[in-house]
Amino acid sequence: MLPSRRQIVAGIAGAASAGLISREAVAQALTGAHAFGFDKPGGGRLPLADYRGRPILIVNTATRCGYAGQMATLEQLWQRYQTRGLMLVAVPSNDFGGQEPLDGTAIAEAARQSHGATYTFVEKSVVRGPEAHPFYRWAASEKPADTPRWNFHKYLVGRDGALLGGFPAATDPLSPQLVQAIGRELAAG
Repeated sequence: MLPSRRQIVAGIAGAASAGLISREAVAQALTGAHAFGFDKPGGGRLPLADYRGRPILIVNTATRCGYAGQMATLEQLWQRYQTRGLMLVAVPSNDFGGQEPLDGTAIAEAARQSHGATYTFVEKSVVRGPEAHPFYRWAASEKPADTPRWNFHKYLVGRDGALLGGFPAATDPLSPQLVQAIGRELAAG
C-alpha cells in the first residue's frame, strides 16, 4: 500500500526536524500556507503543516491597538470552534502605529491577562512590505486586494492550505461573514 500524502508530509517534516533535510526542501514539498511556519516565543517553531486538514485563522495583533478588544472576541471564536478543528494563530506585529511595544512571551501573557486569550501566539513579525514574514508575502501574492492595512487583519486558510480570504481589521471575529466562512470550511471535512 502506498503512503498517504499526510504520511509523506509527516515524514518530510520529521526529517526536517531531525536536521536531515533543510527547511527550504520542506517548503518546496509543501503547498500553500502549509509551506510556512512561525517562530514561537521562547524558542521552537510552529509549522502550519502541522494543521493540514484543519482551517487556520491567522490574525496580526497588537496589544495597544484600539482593536485589541478583538482578542477577547477571538477567544470566544476559539472556544466555539477549537474542538471542531479550527486553529487560531495570533501574529503580533508592530507595523501599524507602533502599537505592539512588548516582545516574546510578554505579548501572550498581556493578552491572557487583559482579554482571556488562550489561543496560540507566535513571535512578533513584520506583516507588510518586502521585509514581511514569508507567510504574509505569500498571502499578499495570493490575494493582493486583501492585505493587512491595520492590526487585526484576519486570513482564513483552508484545510488544504489554500488562502480562502482576508478580513479587514474592522471585521469582528464573530461577524456572520467570518463565522460562515469558518463553518463552511469545518463542514467540508
